[in-house]
Amino acid sequence: METKAETSHKLVFEKEGVYLHTNAKRSNQDTTIPGFIRIVERGGEPALEWSALEDEGRNAAAVFYTKKDGEGGVEDTNFDPGYEPDWAVISTVKRDRVREHPPVKETSQWSFSLPLSELYSLRRSRFSLGRNFLVFTSRGGHPLPPLHFHRGGTRELLRALQRYIILAPSPVDGRLFLAYPHDSGALSQSFDELHLFDDGSSDLVSRFIQDPYATTFGGFSKVTNFFRGALRPPGSPFHPRGPQDHHGPPSADDEPGFELITCGVELGPKPDVTRGQPLDKWEEFLDPEGRVKDPQRIKELVFRGGITPSLRKDVWKFLLGFYPWNSTVKEREDILRMKTDEYFRMKVQWKSVSEEQEMRNSLLRGYRSLIERDVSRTDRHNTFFSGNDNPGLTLLNDVLMTYCMFNFDLGYVQGMSDLLAPLLFVTQNEVESFWCLTGFMEMVHQNFEESQEAMKQQLLQLSLLMKALDPELLDYLDSQDSGSLCFCFRWLLIWFKREFSFEDILSLWEVLWTRLPCENFHLLMAASILESQRGEFIGSDHDFNTILKHINELTMKLDLQTVLRGAEANYLQLACCKELPVKVQEVIGLYVPPSPDDETSPESESHETQQLQSQSQENIPHTITLPPPVCTVDTRQDGSMDSRCLH
Repeated sequence: METKAETSHKLVFEKEGVYLHTNAKRSNQDTTIPGFIRIVERGGEPALEWSALEDEGRNAAAVFYTKKDGEGGVEDTNFDPGYEPDWAVISTVKRDRVREHPPVKETSQWSFSLPLSELYSLRRSRFSLGRNFLVFTSRGGHPLPPLHFHRGGTRELLRALQRYIILAPSPVDGRLFLAYPHDSGALSQSFDELHLFDDGSSDLVSRFIQDPYATTFGGFSKVTNFFRGALRPPGSPFHPRGPQDHHGPPSADDEPGFELITCGVELGPKPDVTRGQPLDKWEEFLDPEGRVKDPQRIKELVFRGGITPSLRKDVWKFLLGFYPWNSTVKEREDILRMKTDEYFRMKVQWKSVSEEQEMRNSLLRGYRSLIERDVSRTDRHNTFFSGNDNPGLTLLNDVLMTYCMFNFDLGYVQGMSDLLAPLLFVTQNEVESFWCLTGFMEMVHQNFEESQEAMKQQLLQLSLLMKALDPELLDYLDSQDSGSLCFCFRWLLIWFKREFSFEDILSLWEVLWTRLPCENFHLLMAASILESQRGEFIGSDHDFNTILKHINELTMKLDLQTVLRGAEANYLQLACCKELPVKVQEVIGLYVPPSPDDETSPESESHETQQLQSQSQENIPHTITLPPPVCTVDTRQDGSMDSRCLH
């Protein structure tokens, strides 16, 4: 029997001191398990295996990944890590078929074996504690838990892997590599189909691996799209952690022998930012007929300091599109009359539905049930909604039901009651709060779509920002299965409604409604909050669950003005970066991809961006130098600020 084992199993590579961080929910299990990483040939086929140190006799791994069948089914696995992957919050995983696995001997529940022919990609990272970790993803899109090399050895492992496969580096993330067999025809064919190169050289793969930047310079955007698509295997319904982080600078890696491609972003120091006073005058901004004379100036003042509570009822209706900025007093009276009639026509539609009719309308019945449940627990600490039989709750219910008539496609989705409550509290009017809600929903309606593609996109954009602003912090979160930033989901869904006090939310939302200095300022706010927790995370023993717990416990503990200052400083720091990646520029509105249907000229966008960068301090003239380039911020006579970036 020993002779048979020796002929059927060949140990090619072995390294001790490779730890698997499980982040297990079960408190009676260790979250860090020491073990061995090996490359083993079994029956002539090489496989990557990890087994725990406690496994006596070094038995075969307990988990095997099956290959794809010939009919397009996806891979299946019995691997149950004991925790929910961090993308589970925003993805629904459906498997096309289940295949039986070959019987294996039970060992550690964490052990795994992955044939190298089934390896799709690997991601190599490092954070401040100095330890490297690798994340492997199978062709079925299944990411394995991160393997942490406490005693080094990643270079040797990667060299051993290159005996069997080609590791093609991504030109946009130096830590990400796609795995291909040495017969690289598939890789060449994939690039050929993109028509990236004019010479049609047959030596495309070697050129790309040796000098990816020079080879792909002329077709860089296509390469980016290629890798973005390639990182998610076809048919995979979820986005594995790591591969989508194809942006920003990798951490420095002093382990020689395996070339990494870096895309460095050198940012200058964060500028000091001071908030202003709230808008406390309104009439002086109106002409004799009631038109707002300078809407942009109003937005700038609101962004800088918010609005005095007594003026919110008037100004919010302009910020949310209920009234056009150039409307006269007479025109606004007509608009209110028309909008009131329209609202009650829609309200009558659901009010007139009989119980018998509703019994045959499961959609309306479902909306009513969900709204009644959410209304009963929305902001009940606020006197406007507290107590039983409160008329405020009735208005909240009626406006949300009427919105279902206004937007049949979306209807009601949990969280919308959180958006309406402050609007109703400020306007104290059913009709006005409804139309303000429709304006608010124009900004955030995609957050509530069933596909949740917009939420996934925002989490990806937040990751892009963090990669540029604090790559070390993102690396740390990534090492703890938190790189997708899914714990920020609630922040972005309802614009921090449950993270700040009710009064703070009134101030925050009016700032965000100005859409200054960019439409994604809420993402810069999220980045500011994460950066404020840097000291809590870096160097700690947090895992996925404790990170999630810590983030949730920030509720009502954040200082709004500090977060706003940090967010604006983030914007100015990025805006003054000379070589900011285009993807990051897109997120903060500095670059708008050309579109034949885009009615906004690039010149006007650029002019508006320059204006919106201004006013970072009040009353104190100063100059900020960010080498390179130079950003200057000067005080005007009226107290506002004028900033410029010199490249």
